Amino acid sequence: MNPKGRLIPIFSDIRFWIVLFFMLRLIGITNAPLELGHNWRQTLTNMIARNFLEGNANMLYPQIDMAGNQTGIIGSEFPFYNYLIYLVSSILGYAHWYGRLINLLVSSIGIYYFYLLVEKVCTRKVAFNAALILLSSIWFAFSRKIMPDTFSVALVIIGLYYGYLYITTGAIFKLMLYFLFATLGMLCKIPALSLISVISVLLIAREISLKTKITVFAVTALSVAVVGIWYFYWVPYLLDLYHYQLYFPKGIKDGIKEILPLMPDFFEKFYFNSLCSYIAFAFFLVGSFFLFKSKNYYLKTGVLAITGTFFIFILKTGAVFPLHSYYIIPFTPVMALIAGYGISKFPTKYAYILLLLISLEGIGNQQHDFFIADKEKYLLTLDGITRNNIPKDKLIVINGGNSPQEIYFAHRKGWTVENDKVNKEELNCFRKSGASFLILDKHKISNTLDYYPLIYSDDNFKIYEMKDEQLPALSSP
Repeated sequence: MNPKGRLIPIFSDIRFWIVLFFMLRLIGITNAPLELGHNWRQTLTNMIARNFLEGNANMLYPQIDMAGNQTGIIGSEFPFYNYLIYLVSSILGYAHWYGRLINLLVSSIGIYYFYLLVEKVCTRKVAFNAALILLSSIWFAFSRKIMPDTFSVALVIIGLYYGYLYITTGAIFKLMLYFLFATLGMLCKIPALSLISVISVLLIAREISLKTKITVFAVTALSVAVVGIWYFYWVPYLLDLYHYQLYFPKGIKDGIKEILPLMPDFFEKFYFNSLCSYIAFAFFLVGSFFLFKSKNYYLKTGVLAITGTFFIFILKTGAVFPLHSYYIIPFTPVMALIAGYGISKFPTKYAYILLLLISLEGIGNQQHDFFIADKEKYLLTLDGITRNNIPKDKLIVINGGNSPQEIYFAHRKGWTVENDKVNKEELNCFRKSGASFLILDKHKISNTLDYYPLIYSDDNFKIYEMKDEQLPALSSP
């Protein structure tokens, strides 16, 4: 910082900080999805990508491994993100971590476009503050997870920037880019649609021509229609035909009933999970005061439109929102913008100190996510074990619970069950449905079976061949 309280030029360039945060998040980038949190969602993403590689690469039919004797075709988000993982894998060979790097690249680019967009609708100072806050928010950890949340929001932000350029320049190519990126972002994760509602600002923008307004609204409507076809026609079609779905939307009344008992968790998503910094949240409150006291009607209208739309999505998810930290991600850029607006009201030298404290707090609250506990690494041996003991076309049962993590690392299709399903009656049903092998994770269950031949055992796993015979009782050591 120079004597006038200004940063050395490179430090005042948001690209420097985006690259620095990118490099910082390369720590552990080649980790398999073995984090204690959100491993189920990451392995599901990888599972679909790996099935594109090893089976049918048709994006219209995403497929999972844990559907038992069914096809595994699932009604899910549009698998564009999974398909990128598949494309990289088809060139380099499959690896667990490609999705991390893809997400990190796209999400980092999205931060830059966020900066450019905020700079145009506010000021460079607000844009710098907001982008740095967003970098250290929940975005810091989730932009390196194998999940489509920051990925989808980044694409929509990129689209909105090009939409703004079309409005101000009339360049048709910018309009096409708006449609492309916004549509892909919303397809990858439909809550990202809440950001598109900022287009409603055009209704009160008198200086924009009617022709431009109609064009933008028409293209937006087409984009939303494409998203609607996927989520409200194609996904129900896949569900009716193949009987497996990823998410379970609620009616608004049901959503409210589910959320009300979880209000402490609900509020936590806003005051902590989103920005991962109490300091940043404090300035979100400060920024909210200054913003709605100001005469910036366009910005206020845009924020209110996004907030209203996002809350509809919250109600539609019900208990899922307060119980899962990452559902706040589509709203995090809005909170970062408002917090950045609040900090911009303070002298520059104090703003830099505040941004430093916010960044340190945000990183400190998320650094644990970069490392995998040694106790989880035994799962990496499972693929080799099944490769040597279970034919690729045979169905398995594994006591992995509701999470797809263990069946993903087993690299076989079949059923993943809770420990209470490991009994003779339940196993007999699985066997009659086509299961040929049972894998027991010794870290989760200590039972010994005497009605199936044990074909493999080590410190972590047992494998039994599920032969067609009468099942005697289960004995425990």
